[in-house]
Amino acid sequence: MEYTTLGTTGMEVSKICLGCMSFGSSDWRGWVLDEKEGIELVDRAIDLGINFFDTANMYSNGESERVLGKALEGRRDEAVVASKVYFQMDENDPNSGGLSRKAIEQELDASLDRLGMDTLDLLQIHRYDYDTPPKTTLRALDDAVRRGKTRYVGASSMWAHQFSDMLYTSDSLGLDRFVTMQNHYNLVYREEEREMLPLCKKEDVGVIPWSPLARGYLTRPDDQIDSTTRGETEEHLYRHPYREGGGKEINARVVELAEEKGVKMAQIALAWVLSKDVVTAPIVGTTSIEHLEDAVEALSINLTSSDIEYLEEPYESVRVSGHE
Repeated sequence: MEYTTLGTTGMEVSKICLGCMSFGSSDWRGWVLDEKEGIELVDRAIDLGINFFDTANMYSNGESERVLGKALEGRRDEAVVASKVYFQMDENDPNSGGLSRKAIEQELDASLDRLGMDTLDLLQIHRYDYDTPPKTTLRALDDAVRRGKTRYVGASSMWAHQFSDMLYTSDSLGLDRFVTMQNHYNLVYREEEREMLPLCKKEDVGVIPWSPLARGYLTRPDDQIDSTTRGETEEHLYRHPYREGGGKEINARVVELAEEKGVKMAQIALAWVLSKDVVTAPIVGTTSIEHLEDAVEALSINLTSSDIEYLEEPYESVRVSGHE
């Protein structure tokens, strides 16, 4: 395993972050692992040197946090644990979602309770809240840090101008600022390169992309995408423009390069993300220990500049996706 510093936090994190959306309860989504398998996945991740785990309160309606907390019992200090708030948790309680002070405080407490922890390492806002003034959200997050409920705060997908405004507001009010950006970024979705990634580099914000494998689109040939349980049931895959803007050709080139190097498509796709200096650690979700091991092995794959150029060449601009 290789390690790197997460933004300005001074915390050392593995260059692969285990995304925990893939376990909790199969009642939530058919491809999700239940408790026993989820714990086994975390155990293997730790064996492989992974110390960075990302979850959210809405994953399996809280079950992901509970399983992760159980898996980390007795070794919490070894781990860097990140979670997120924003999406409504109780359909009968409108204040269980959004980024009001009430929502942040009560949902953070609920997350900590499920995790069995006193403090998060990183609390992230899952999306931008158009209904709550940024100052309100930022003051609530700052208070969470000062009360010892979280060590740092981070953000997720939004427009670069929104993120810039929130960073400026934090600085002008003397509040703890966002140290990370968890955004949508992979070989077939590169719109973040226009503004968000340059902004993160300028502001020394850690970048921890979600969906580095494009929800599985970069793990198998285009005509085999529906051959897995997730491919058959994951409607979110088709909400993103992965097959647009040269996506099918990029998929074919990943197939070609993987065969040439004797590795797997997912490893080529991850190696590409890892080749970007602005990226701290991609968030890799998996339901398979074998695929987790493959992801770690991707750290040893060195793509040449010509490899990278070949993979990137077909890309064309696509519609922005992932802010919803």
